[in-house]
Amino acid sequence: MNRYDLRKIDFSLLITFEALMHERNLTRVAEKLFLSQPAISASLHRLRLYFDDPLFIRIGRTMEPTSRALEIHQNLTPALDSMAAALSFVNDFDPLTSNAVFRLGLSDDVEYAMLPGLLRHLRLEAPQVSLVIRRSDHSMISNQLATGEVSLSICQSRDLPANAKRKFLQTIVPTVLSARSIVGSLDLDEYCKRPHVSVSLSGEMTDYIDEALSSQGRQRQVVLAVPQYSALKTLLEDSDLLAVVPEYVAKAMVGQGEFRMDPVPISLPSLDLSLSWSSTLDTDPCERWLRSSISHYLSGTGLPVSQMTFNKDAA
Repeated sequence: MNRYDLRKIDFSLLITFEALMHERNLTRVAEKLFLSQPAISASLHRLRLYFDDPLFIRIGRTMEPTSRALEIHQNLTPALDSMAAALSFVNDFDPLTSNAVFRLGLSDDVEYAMLPGLLRHLRLEAPQVSLVIRRSDHSMISNQLATGEVSLSICQSRDLPANAKRKFLQTIVPTVLSARSIVGSLDLDEYCKRPHVSVSLSGEMTDYIDEALSSQGRQRQVVLAVPQYSALKTLLEDSDLLAVVPEYVAKAMVGQGEFRMDPVPISLPSLDLSLSWSSTLDTDPCERWLRSSISHYLSGTGLPVSQMTFNKDAA
C-alpha cells in the first residue's frame, strides 16, 4: 500500500481496533470511546471486511483476537504512537487560556491528602482547565495508560509497559496514625499488641508490613480492612486502633482532628510515589505542562510555572 491509498481508511476504525485488543469486550470499548455499543459493533464489522478476517472470536464474555489480529496489532501500535507524537506538535499550549480536560489516575492516598492542594495549584496556573479523576494503583495503571482511560497517573508504580515513562516524585514514608488520646511511646511491643486497620483497595488483610514483622518473629492483629483512607477519620477517633499510612496522609489527618503520628517501629521497604504516563504523550504540549506543574508542586520544589508556555521547541 502506498500513502495515497491511506485516503481509503477511516482511522477511527484503527483506534477502535486497538481498544478492542486491550479490552476484549464491546461494552467496555464503547465506554472508553464514549460511543454506543452498536457503533462499536458496526466498526468491528467494517474492520472484518477490510482485513478479510474475523479478528475477534467471542469466547464466553470476552472477544479473543485471532492470529491475524495479533499480527496487525504488533505493527499498528508503533505506527499510532508515531502519529500521536507527530500531531502533538500542531499547537502550542497556553495554560492561562486553555480549557483542556485532563484525565488523571490517582491512588486513594494521593486523592485524599494531595488533591485539594493540587487542584488549587493547577487552577492558579490554568484557571479554565478541567480534571477528571479516576482511581488508580500499581495493579491498574498499565491498562489505564494503554487504553487512554487516564493520560497521567500519580501512585506507586512497579512494572510498567515498555511504552510508559515514569518520574520519581518523593519517597513514601510509612507512618503510624492513631487517636491523640493514646498516650505513651509506641514501641514494637505496643505496636503489635494494639488492633490495626488496614487500607486495601483489594480487601487484603495482610501486606508488606506483616511480611516485615514475620521476618522478626512478630505479628500484628488486623481487625478491619477498608478500601479508602477517608474512612480512617471516624474509625480512629476515640479508639485504640492503629493504621499505617503514608506520612502525607498522616499530616493531612492530624491537621483535621485529634490524631497523633509516630514512626513505624520496624524497618520497612521503601516505596516511591511517581508520575507515570504513556510515551505517546511525552511531547504533547498540554501533557508536558501538566506533568511539569504537578511535579513541581508534589516534589516540593516550589518552582514557578505560571508563566510557562510549552510548545514544540520547549525542552
